[in-house]
Amino acid sequence: MGEKEAIAISSAQSYVTAPLLYKGKVRELYDLGEHYLIAVTDRISAFDWVLSPAVPYKGSVLNSLSRFWFEQTASIQPNHVVHTDVEQLGDIVTDRDIMKDRFMVTKKAERIDIECVVRGYITGGGWRQYQQTGEVNGHKLPAGMRKNEKCPQPIFTPAAKNDVGHDEDISIERMKELVGAELTEQLQEKSIRLYEFAHAFCAERGIILADTKFEFGLIDGEIILIDEIFTPDSSRFWDQNKYELDIEIDSMDKEPVRTYLAGTSWDKNSEPDPLPQQVVEETSRRYRDIYNRLVQG
Repeated sequence: MGEKEAIAISSAQSYVTAPLLYKGKVRELYDLGEHYLIAVTDRISAFDWVLSPAVPYKGSVLNSLSRFWFEQTASIQPNHVVHTDVEQLGDIVTDRDIMKDRFMVTKKAERIDIECVVRGYITGGGWRQYQQTGEVNGHKLPAGMRKNEKCPQPIFTPAAKNDVGHDEDISIERMKELVGAELTEQLQEKSIRLYEFAHAFCAERGIILADTKFEFGLIDGEIILIDEIFTPDSSRFWDQNKYELDIEIDSMDKEPVRTYLAGTSWDKNSEPDPLPQQVVEETSRRYRDIYNRLVQG
């Protein structure tokens, strides 16, 4: 992704004339009647706070990566994309140049309130669970595994979605209680298949897909992949050249933001100060780098 735009937007409301239905940390959902318009802003969040300033290129990277992956996986799993052609929007958008890489028109699916997480490596929250119990979300793993080690096979570790606060890690048995055994098994199979496809794709480009999460919905009983897919906001990417056991690997995402915040006296309970410009620039560079390596090889 090149250097063609330096503008960063914190909201698309000035550029979209359709009614706003929902405003998340990064995405905004607009009602087009038969379909939704999902606008991806340049907002960045950490520790459950939306930070300032917005990060140039972040929204277009997230949206363009999702578009790329939805195309790559369409034969594996149907998704919600209708189109990403700004020319088809007419007067729904007021600035086509700003919006052209930041939106998707999508089908309206009934969201399944489960975050479908697949872990290929034991790290992050999964590592913390394993240290305490030898398990991750009820999956018994071999004794003696080391931090960042590859799992014998990818494991499905769902979470119950909460629109406020953190999602809640749950066992597969609990997921069956919430959405039924048949749907649970279908989502598990689909999630692992998608992960394995992307893991192999990334490996060819010198990148490790350590873990990722999916959201699914239903349209007339059919399971549809929705939201975003294999982006730095939904996945943990590692550069193969930086892969080691027993360390905290510098992931290819908003790690500069987390590192900076962790080194300040911010209490995580009050509005944080604006990010320094060098942190914003480094974060922007990382988002563009992962896009270029994945899409352009």
